[in-house]
Amino acid sequence: MTSSPTNLTAHPWFFCGIGGSGMLPLATILRGHGAQVAGSDRSFDQGRTPEKRAWLQEQGFELFPQDGSGVTSAEQILVASAAIEDTVPEVVRATELGCPRMTRAQLLATLFNAAPQGIAIGGTSGKSTVTGMLGWIMAEAGRDPTIMNGAVMKNFVSKAVPFASARVGSGPAFVSEVDESDGSIALYRPQVAVLLNVSLDHKSLEELRTLFGDFLAVAPRAAVNVDNEEARLLTDRAQTLTSFGIDNEEADLGIEPGSIEETPTSIAALVVDRRSDEAHQLGLAMPGRHNLANALAAIAGAAASGVPVMDAVGALAGFKGLARRFDIIGTSPSGITVIDDFGHNPEKCRATLRTLKAHPGRVIAFFQPHGYGPLRQMGHELAETFAEELGPQDVTILCDPVYFGGTVDRSEGSERIVRLIEQAGGRAEYIPSREDCGARIVEIAQPGDRIVVMGARDDTLTVFAKDVLAKLA
Repeated sequence: MTSSPTNLTAHPWFFCGIGGSGMLPLATILRGHGAQVAGSDRSFDQGRTPEKRAWLQEQGFELFPQDGSGVTSAEQILVASAAIEDTVPEVVRATELGCPRMTRAQLLATLFNAAPQGIAIGGTSGKSTVTGMLGWIMAEAGRDPTIMNGAVMKNFVSKAVPFASARVGSGPAFVSEVDESDGSIALYRPQVAVLLNVSLDHKSLEELRTLFGDFLAVAPRAAVNVDNEEARLLTDRAQTLTSFGIDNEEADLGIEPGSIEETPTSIAALVVDRRSDEAHQLGLAMPGRHNLANALAAIAGAAASGVPVMDAVGALAGFKGLARRFDIIGTSPSGITVIDDFGHNPEKCRATLRTLKAHPGRVIAFFQPHGYGPLRQMGHELAETFAEELGPQDVTILCDPVYFGGTVDRSEGSERIVRLIEQAGGRAEYIPSREDCGARIVEIAQPGDRIVVMGARDDTLTVFAKDVLAKLA
């Protein structure tokens, strides 16, 4: 397989699952380079995301049912998730024809490594937000970056581009989040590596230490969060280090103690550059200390990429956030606010719940697990998170996990998590159907409540959140 964007256009491409959050931006970037791209998606066949399907067709992507009919030539390169089963019709057909096959990560690494200035964002949580922030900083600094994100970046959304999870630029910078969950982080050769945090998610801590340590070691410049103990312990692997942290007073970039000001929808603080002894006032139109940490990470990554700290801080004043990242859908006439959020692992859920609990009002947390496998792996920690972060007045409501087909063991799901939350002293309800969960939320919601809709791998959660708000109105 060739590794330069100039000859990525020499073959037609076929994306299996083209509507997915990781696939769609890659397909967009490839098409931006002039490649011929077609695809299929089970969610389109099931009628779940018609607006996304229509937009892709308008952009010139040829879409097929997921029945193998779109794979017609040995010239086509099949892009499919590493986890996709060999029985999927496209995979069967591609195997019969002898089509080359790439995983999403292999293709992204090929594009990324060919860029003159690859800036990679790694860590267990916060990657998409920091990628969006850093991409926006580079764009505002006139660097015209290409950006690959797993989430829609509101700053780049327009009528013509409603699903702006990617941006195709002509500058040297390629800003991308990189994933450790499948080990593919090892494929990337960044010029700048940004490490946000290291904590238990899909792999053991020992495996993560090796993956993230190697990630830092391969990059000429690195920015590392020294508030996170596991990440701090890896700083000796960095060739050239820019450290950042809210609490660590040794960090190159930090926050002036006592300068943090929070509201339910924003956070502000004084960013201190200890290398030059300069300070810059930062204001973010999004709440939570975790977003302040994300902003510091983006500023440090930008500084390591040659953008002055003052310019990076200034750019973030205009950052609008990401879809499904503490995304306030609206407030009902009776004062009930609905928030759409991507929280799906313990750390992400904890950050969102803490942001909500920093301000008065009851929280109704609806959680749709993103699969039976992840629920088995991190269910205990998830239950602890909901039990510890929410109070006696708050309630967690779970429906059955996302399941779009396949052979996964479905013998035990959300009911176990509810049991564990209750055992840990929390309050929770298990209602199998998501629709029935929505009815229950509307039934119990009171003025002043914040309803947060949480989960991953399902675009229709945003529709669910909007429906709940509509019913409250």
